[in-house]
Amino acid sequence: MKVRRQRRSKGEQQNQSSSESPLSRNLDENETSIKEIFKDCEDITYNTYQYSSYFNEKALVLLCETIVQNEKANLLKEVMQDLIPHEVGNATEVELKDVKEFFIEQGVSSRAVKVIDKVQQVSEKVLDGYIVVLFEGWNKALAYEAFAVEKRSVGEPQNEVSVIGPREGTIENLTKNLGLIRSRLKSDKLKIKIQKKGEKTRSKVAYAFLDGTVPEDTLKEFEKRFDELKDEEILETSYFAELLEDSTYSPFPQFKTTERPDVAVSALLGGKIIALVDGTPTILICPGLFVEFFQSPSDYYQRTLFSSLIRMLRITGYIISLCLPSIYIALSTFHTELIPSVLLLAILDTREGMPFPALVEALIMLFFFELLQEASLRLPRPIGSAVSIVGALVIGDASINAGIASPMMVVVVALTGIASFSIPQYEFGTSSRILRVPLMIGAAILGGFGLMVGFLLIYLHLISLRSLGQPYFAPLGPIRNGILYDFIFRSPLSKQLRRHRQSQVLPEANDKGGG
Repeated sequence: MKVRRQRRSKGEQQNQSSSESPLSRNLDENETSIKEIFKDCEDITYNTYQYSSYFNEKALVLLCETIVQNEKANLLKEVMQDLIPHEVGNATEVELKDVKEFFIEQGVSSRAVKVIDKVQQVSEKVLDGYIVVLFEGWNKALAYEAFAVEKRSVGEPQNEVSVIGPREGTIENLTKNLGLIRSRLKSDKLKIKIQKKGEKTRSKVAYAFLDGTVPEDTLKEFEKRFDELKDEEILETSYFAELLEDSTYSPFPQFKTTERPDVAVSALLGGKIIALVDGTPTILICPGLFVEFFQSPSDYYQRTLFSSLIRMLRITGYIISLCLPSIYIALSTFHTELIPSVLLLAILDTREGMPFPALVEALIMLFFFELLQEASLRLPRPIGSAVSIVGALVIGDASINAGIASPMMVVVVALTGIASFSIPQYEFGTSSRILRVPLMIGAAILGGFGLMVGFLLIYLHLISLRSLGQPYFAPLGPIRNGILYDFIFRSPLSKQLRRHRQSQVLPEANDKGGG
């Protein structure tokens, strides 16, 4: 869903024009303009101080008390009250230039002071967590960074549990997240660009890439779309995924997400671009290709043989999640001759007396399963797991006893649900949940032919889909032999590192980048 820009009212336009005006030498005028901007903002603090030997000079200190460090605010208060008359000089009168030089050279913060000269800049700095100092007779202001909002510490990501490998996960602080990435990739070719998006939220967003590794056309396309989002209100990284993707209504996600710095670094080495937003731990990996969603970070921390077997198990699980209900409906309704006789008799015996056809029966059971899954996600974790397990057992047994569903259908739906959990990326698993219903309807109407038509339409959609200009279905369409092998099997690291050394730009490195 695209964020629509709201129309400005006349009052907002007047405030906008007044906030863009330069600061005045009259402190009272500046205070009036700023208070008009922060009208009804009770967390904005205005402190007026009088300094000089005779205390006949005036200064104004602005801060947002909900997002600044109290110790820095208290330190500034002590400086304004005590240090200036004694430290600046012993003259009978302290001049303004002495005060300016004192704050600019010494200051009250370990970071450099910023000099600003517009009312809009004052409001922006205050909302960014700066302490702003204005002086009578000076048309500029000094801003010291003092931002401090409680954040959770770095820990293991909840959505990407790793059996083996690093345990660090990103948090809701953009600076720390970039630091976690920079600490793992100590290269001057790692380029990081930070901008602010949105007129109201002014969200700090960043994207990073490894110069000389990401394809030039992909980088240009990303930067073009990124710059077009200047006025969009970005609250979370998933906003980027929808605003930047080529096909909004496609059931397949065109970008990957992660909360692990090692995965982000691996993607950068593989020629990807990552995007981050301050206030959210999610990292967006661009572009994301179809085959990369079957790869897990743990694939590269375990032995090649075991990782290859697990990867084949994931591919099989996705096929089961997508096709099993529709295959069962097609076989039991149209193609009973393809079912072994003993199994056919067992199916007919369990379906005897069922009031609904196989399609309706499957839709009812899938609806119950999806409902339980969503309920377990919204409830607290200890309660959610109990609800999902007990609910599935109770509903499955009650449905069989009530004659609403056959035991075979319960088994099919259960296997379908379990198989959908084998996909490492949750967003990609939702594609099978969406597409299995049209396939079931096609199988119920036309049998195997309906399934074939459904698969053909999905294939045509996949080969026509693009992610930042790259073919989404590569290496399956178009076929690339080397990467097609890596899609099914995890090639040895020695071969991947050798291939990395032989080429500066690695369009075929998607397997490593997707890890």
